[in-house]
Amino acid sequence: MRYRGMIGLLAALCLAACSQAPAPAVAAKEDPAFAAQQQQWRVQRYEELTRPDGWTALVGLHWLQYKSHFIGSGAGSGVRLAVGPDKLGLLRREGDQWWFTPEAGADVTLDGQPVRGRVRMDTDKDPQPTLLAFDGGKGQLSLIRRGPRDALRVKHADAPARMNFAGLQYWPGGADWQIKARFIAHPAGKTLPIVDITGLTTEMPNAGAVEFERDGRTWRLEAIGAAGQPLFLIFADRTSGHGSYPAGRYLDTDAPAADGSVTLDFNHAYDPPCAFTAYATCPLAPPENRMDLRVEAGEKAYHLPEGEG
Repeated sequence: MRYRGMIGLLAALCLAACSQAPAPAVAAKEDPAFAAQQQQWRVQRYEELTRPDGWTALVGLHWLQYKSHFIGSGAGSGVRLAVGPDKLGLLRREGDQWWFTPEAGADVTLDGQPVRGRVRMDTDKDPQPTLLAFDGGKGQLSLIRRGPRDALRVKHADAPARMNFAGLQYWPGGADWQIKARFIAHPAGKTLPIVDITGLTTEMPNAGAVEFERDGRTWRLEAIGAAGQPLFLIFADRTSGHGSYPAGRYLDTDAPAADGSVTLDFNHAYDPPCAFTAYATCPLAPPENRMDLRVEAGEKAYHLPEGEG
């Protein structure tokens, strides 16, 4: 009887204690305006990646080693197209200039007009790069210049990376990752050496740096861009290679305000093109922009569809 009485007493005490326990915390509701803003950005990002001429449409990057290159999907082509006709044309260099001559009857257009003879091809470093269309407009040819080397970049709307795109995943993020930062200007003309995935180092305009507070510390990122213009940030953090793309991510901002303030919305941090294709030449995060901070906002690392790659 005494044992049963003690059990009853303990049960009563437990019930009393439980009735006085605080109610579980209710998760704060997300601001509808913030949620709509993020959704709009994500939809735009998806559409840009998967456009018929977006980054996922890349099917080839061919470094040009010789003065002349036959282009086509046939076995006899020096530049072998992954998608397209057996014979498309001849790309030839004269001095520092490239010229393209289509095969007789080849479906090649420039600015919507059929190409019947030889046309000049300017690179992405020229004021007006040349863009040739083929295969009914689904394919594109252009030239890029990286240091002393030139390459033929090929896109096609039927690229496997585009047709089988697996979609994007994001870190939880939140409004607290919209951070007000301070722009610190550098002396005019300063540049920052940026290494790309091919190993080439390029001096890029470095108008200043941005500083912000997070987790009780001050963080600093060097910005790429000219004075008074929007900024481009390439950064790596503790999630790089651990949920985020290993080589780092990109972030765009508006130009700094008159008082030097600039907003860093890490919810809009995005993967470089190299996360989606092997045919891009992406700049990598400089040593100055590798942070000992977990940025759990923005895009996660892209994962190919099961069975791909």
